Amino acid sequence: MTCSIRATIRAFAAPDHRLSCPRGIWYAGLCELAQRGRGKRESGAFLLGVERMHRGMSRREVHRFVYYDDLDPRCLDTGIVIFDGAGYAPLWHLCRETGLQVVADVHTHPGIARQSGTDRSHPMIAVRGHIAVIVPDFARRQPALEDLGIYEYRGGHQWTNLSGPDAGRVVYTRFWS
Repeated sequence: MTCSIRATIRAFAAPDHRLSCPRGIWYAGLCELAQRGRGKRESGAFLLGVERMHRGMSRREVHRFVYYDDLDPRCLDTGIVIFDGAGYAPLWHLCRETGLQVVADVHTHPGIARQSGTDRSHPMIAVRGHIAVIVPDFARRQPALEDLGIYEYRGGHQWTNLSGPDAGRVVYTRFWS
């Protein structure tokens, strides 16, 4: 019954959301990104969870963060994320082991959360529909959803910018734990 009530609240409060994450996981994940970046370098994570179809629309539910530097220990050494392809093997192993899939990725930037040319040219998951989230100020503070950079991959190094005032309709972090 409780699960049904939560689902109903989510559907009513954020009917168009594409990515949802329990508030506790979201805030703990951003705090960990801030700690790993030490306020002076980028950090990031893959978001693992499940994807469900609802009224013909894909909805991704985040269950956990998997930090880039746990998969590739040297990926943060230069100050920006440079993820070695060998880091994908343990990621795919973890997905098989847990039954979860990569539903999005998140990484930090200094200043505002705008997608860089490198971000556009090198998606972490180059699959149409993948969502990449950028957190401003190296995640030193918990940003409002409208301050996030939210981008959906369209293939061919093309992205749709979903950032701004309607970001709360794309990313949802309330009412479920």
